[in-house]
Amino acid sequence: MATIRERSPGVWQVRVFTGRNGTGRPTQMAVTVRGGEREALREAARLESTPQRGAEGRIVADALSAWLERNEGSYTPASLRDQTSRVRLVTEDQIARTPLARLGVAEVDRWLTRMRRSGLGESAIRNRLTVLRAALQQAVVWGWITSNPAALTRAPGVKRSPRGVMSPDDAIAVIKAATDIDPVAGLALRVGAVAGARRAEIAALRWTDLDGSLLTIDSAITVIRGSGEGPEAPKLVDTRTKTAERHTVTLDAETVRLWGELRSEREPYGPYVFNIGKEPANPDRIGWWWRRAREAAGIDKHWRLHDLRHFSATMAIAGGHDVRSVAHRLGHADPAMTLRVYAHAVEAADQGIAELLGSVLGGDPGSTGVVN
Repeated sequence: MATIRERSPGVWQVRVFTGRNGTGRPTQMAVTVRGGEREALREAARLESTPQRGAEGRIVADALSAWLERNEGSYTPASLRDQTSRVRLVTEDQIARTPLARLGVAEVDRWLTRMRRSGLGESAIRNRLTVLRAALQQAVVWGWITSNPAALTRAPGVKRSPRGVMSPDDAIAVIKAATDIDPVAGLALRVGAVAGARRAEIAALRWTDLDGSLLTIDSAITVIRGSGEGPEAPKLVDTRTKTAERHTVTLDAETVRLWGELRSEREPYGPYVFNIGKEPANPDRIGWWWRRAREAAGIDKHWRLHDLRHFSATMAIAGGHDVRSVAHRLGHADPAMTLRVYAHAVEAADQGIAELLGSVLGGDPGSTGVVN
């Protein structure tokens, strides 16, 4: 990222970050520009978009740190925390000390093999590979390397059958159990099932987010835990949602009624729906409600709170609603992601399409033509 400052009238200094040296210190190059601020800004843009001098001798760790520094301003606190952690984990491996000029597909594959043999999970391997790919792609843009070897390989993976979907009976049972524990807990789980909201989004909800039957979801609670050894309380930050997008969903009449009843009792004590006082609810509290309710309801222990979100999407798609509308309710930026995650629900809805077309053509509306 380039910075500019006027050293004297009409004389500007443009500095651009070029990575880090072998000791981890940041390195940069500086250019003097004579003229107005517009000329300085133009030179800064040129330096950022062209290969930088001194790229020779850089190692993979340089590309990772430079990429993270370039993008940290665009991340939510939760995403920045995750990306920083992944970069740190990649740099702990010997691949981080490999000169960029000598990094090839074979080195990346050997790194993937080391992670797999260490027992690291498929998801963790995929996340680290994604970070390395992104950093090396930025290095290509900067002219540090000519191609991205991480883009030519893929993480070893195990094919898994799609995760099951909670039944309506289980969803009803766990929400009822939560309501018996605390009506506020019941509302939290019901919002998760009806709106498909994530745990951190539920924790961030305010009473004013509901207007009539329209619920606005535009923030999430990020938990920043202390790095010290003492019993430091976690810091709760009300920030953007996972996809940094604001969206609205329509709630059913019963959820609106329950929301209204609790609002009349609790709003005087604070703006947040699921906590009393000025602070938002800790997402861990929502998770605790879920675990207690799951145990009280006697449903399968493998169901997670996030499965209420899957339940919401699966029921909607299987019920004949289009993927784009469901993606909007879930807050997915790209409906293609919804389609990939909930392909099983689309397949279930396909049976209804077959029955509809058969009925139109004069066949048995209850048959799909399968012969047992």
